[in-house]
Amino acid sequence: MPAVDLVADLGEGFGAYSIGDDKALLEVVSSANIACGFHAGDPDIMDATVAECVRTGVGIGAHPSFPDLRGFGRRAMDLTADEVRTDVIYQLGALSAFAAYHGGSVSHLAPHGRLGNLVATRADYAKAVADAAARVDPALIILAQDGELATAAADRDLRVAIVGIADRAYQDDGTLVPRNQPGAVIHDPSAIVERTVRMVREGLIETASGRDIAIQADTVLLHGDNPGAVELARLIRSELIAAGVTIAPLAQVLAAKQRLS
Repeated sequence: MPAVDLVADLGEGFGAYSIGDDKALLEVVSSANIACGFHAGDPDIMDATVAECVRTGVGIGAHPSFPDLRGFGRRAMDLTADEVRTDVIYQLGALSAFAAYHGGSVSHLAPHGRLGNLVATRADYAKAVADAAARVDPALIILAQDGELATAAADRDLRVAIVGIADRAYQDDGTLVPRNQPGAVIHDPSAIVERTVRMVREGLIETASGRDIAIQADTVLLHGDNPGAVELARLIRSELIAAGVTIAPLAQVLAAKQRLS
């Protein structure tokens, strides 16, 4: 029976502003990518989000970003690899402190937004993120798309979980269609559910050009910042279970995968 983790980006409000229904999503997911203050989030939000994750048994993940609060971390920035490394250390350290305070720990790291896209193709950025994670906590699981970050993390003996994103269009090389291009985001709920089940059960996804490519999905990213997101997340979970898929935290999914290999 296949197993997969469900993860959502949480804690992405700022001050008096909130994005998404984190409380409802925590009833659906098995892991959370928590904003660390550079693209969203602040100390109060980080504290409350981590506390809820510990209370509900949801895996805690750091979601570091470019220092782009105004652009929500979705703009390219001309940072050096060393700046990427120190920014990741800074954000991981902050979230780790909140996790320790609440009796938990950070189990994984998933770069956000434009940084998350670039580490799939830029070896220098990928090595910077992998070095930061490996030196701070070699037990961390790295969430990544197939590409440079997955390679750099494996080279440093870090566990890697490949993330599938069913509501984003893929290019034939396995990378995501950039958000500034038409059709980059898929909005049809039935299509998203169908793509998710196929991704997990068959290991295939249809690209923007109509070609099927192989995809490994240890975890499925559920977006929670758009209308109907919670209902869609619940539907994805229920349809996966109906298709014989077990929903489990990342560490369990990777352990089961290792036993089968």
